[in-house]
Amino acid sequence: MRHDQIREGRLSGNRNAFIARYLSSMDADRRIASPDLRVDMAHLAMLKQQGLIPAEHAKLLAGALLRMYTDGIPGEAYDERFEDIHAGIEGELIAEAGIDAGGRLHLARSRNDEVATCLRIRVREDILEILGSVSSLRKILIDLADGHAKTVMPGFTHLQHAQPTTLAHHLLAYEEAFSRDAERLFDTYTRVNRSPLGSAAFASTGFPIDREMTRRLLGFDCILGNSMDAVSGRDFALEVLSALTIMMANASRLCEELILWSSAFVGFVELDDIYCSTSSIMPQKKNPDCAEIMRGHAGTVAGAFQSALICMKGLPMSYNRDLQTLTPHLWNGISHTAASMEILAGMVQTAVFDKEKMYRESERGFSTATELADTLVRDFGLPFRTAHNIVGRAVRSGEITLSTIEEAGKEIAGISLKERGLTEDRIRKALDPTLVVAAKRVAGGPAEEAIVYAIRLRSGLLKKHNEMITMRKNATKDAEEELIQMIKGLTEA
Repeated sequence: MRHDQIREGRLSGNRNAFIARYLSSMDADRRIASPDLRVDMAHLAMLKQQGLIPAEHAKLLAGALLRMYTDGIPGEAYDERFEDIHAGIEGELIAEAGIDAGGRLHLARSRNDEVATCLRIRVREDILEILGSVSSLRKILIDLADGHAKTVMPGFTHLQHAQPTTLAHHLLAYEEAFSRDAERLFDTYTRVNRSPLGSAAFASTGFPIDREMTRRLLGFDCILGNSMDAVSGRDFALEVLSALTIMMANASRLCEELILWSSAFVGFVELDDIYCSTSSIMPQKKNPDCAEIMRGHAGTVAGAFQSALICMKGLPMSYNRDLQTLTPHLWNGISHTAASMEILAGMVQTAVFDKEKMYRESERGFSTATELADTLVRDFGLPFRTAHNIVGRAVRSGEITLSTIEEAGKEIAGISLKERGLTEDRIRKALDPTLVVAAKRVAGGPAEEAIVYAIRLRSGLLKKHNEMITMRKNATKDAEEELIQMIKGLTEA
């Protein structure tokens, strides 16, 4: 039977199960059990190098840690009699190696810097996984755009027909938004990947430890300078949750459109059956449930960020146990975002778009009226506001024809556009959605040549981001391999 070795010196009596469960962080700690082993191994290697632990004890501890690393952490370490996984693993080490060896690993270290280090290791792994899913989604959006550069559809403002655009233009708008989400996470990663280890409880330690060695073995870019800030700061968690909240807001917007577009009212898209459900009573129903659940989870992630922020806002320096309550919100936000990005990628990739329906809708609602106003400016020298009012007056009459434009020109500006050369053919060309889109050749516009250029730019940036993900993963993998080799060396000494 394991016992909580941390309590027995200062505190008396056994906690009842209710209090133990209330204080325990075991559920949240399961995500940092593996990082904790790496932290233990890095700390052990450093203690041995610095001459702070005898070789025979280091050998016993290294062997026990390697067995847990290879075979998995024993279930007893997760028992709720331990307040957290850190105490649980220490209890296992003491049980296996004895108190004389197992009781030495916590030298020059506190659970405060240990927890903070484990959190940062796991969070950086989660960031890279989410970035990988976002890259997959962005690649799908770019590839779809490449195949729909000529797919004309209506664009909307205020959910009203506004101007013709293309499906490619619409998809690339989301790709750019998700690329900014990726940039925020890359930027956040640099602040997450800093080592608190060696800060101890909050005032560092009087033992001659080597923080740079543990930093290197754990794959961190640098150490956190102030030991008080290192153990109590959770702004890295707030920053991650903030970036994920924005990302999920972008995902929710895309889901909202897929929901609208898949409705019978719009009919722009057919979602794959695996992302939909049916009604328990209405046999004809095909409901876009994945998109709806994801829209809801955007609120869940935003709520996790808000809860974490409120947890932090009133805490004095340095460590306070309140920080334990922040961690589940961090994992909640990460988990929902990670799952959502993967599902969204598949949902978009398998969607089937109705190009004919999109084109037909692009001709409705006078959505090409702006181009006619622009034609009056370009070809007939009218001030834009005058042209805008003339076309607007024609729309109010219910149709745009040469006669309604002529009548509006006389009423508003006292001019005859027919006498200036306006014809039905010029109006027809100005109102043709395909020609309207083709005229928007400015960078960022929907014309095919602008889309082709944008796809080349977006693909180049995505390639760069994928290389950054690979570089980061390789750096942490190399550090872990160096650490394991060092620990194996201790077992053979």
